Amino acid sequence: MTSFVGGAAALILAAMPMAALAEGNLAAPPAIDLELKIGGTAPTLEPTQFEIVTGDYYRLTLTSDGAEEFMFRADDFLSNIHIRLLVISGIEVHMQNMLFRGIEFDEGGSASFTFVAIRPGEYEFTVGEQVGKIIVR
Repeated sequence: MTSFVGGAAALILAAMPMAALAEGNLAAPPAIDLELKIGGTAPTLEPTQFEIVTGDYYRLTLTSDGAEEFMFRADDFLSNIHIRLLVISGIEVHMQNMLFRGIEFDEGGSASFTFVAIRPGEYEFTVGEQVGKIIVR
């Protein structure tokens, strides 16, 4: 009876699909640099679209010229990435199981965050009334 139960369990386990496991350190430097420039009072965004790949390690730097106060928002995108590090004016915030909803610029400057995209999709981001898109493949 014991060998039957053990054999049946082995057959069941063999028939189950294996989970896909990522190999290596997905957040290992160097990060692929992306930059979003925010300018003017409307504002203008450059670029308005990014295309990235799941599993790759990125650094998105947001730079505002300070002409107007704006907030970068990307709720759905930020919910579907693993954020490793947030840097504002040289101050590093090491992230683990925390989520932020936006970065507000009250004056000119830069902020960046490093991340790994974990879920494919098309995600909108906004700065003021302007809309951009991040496509994750």
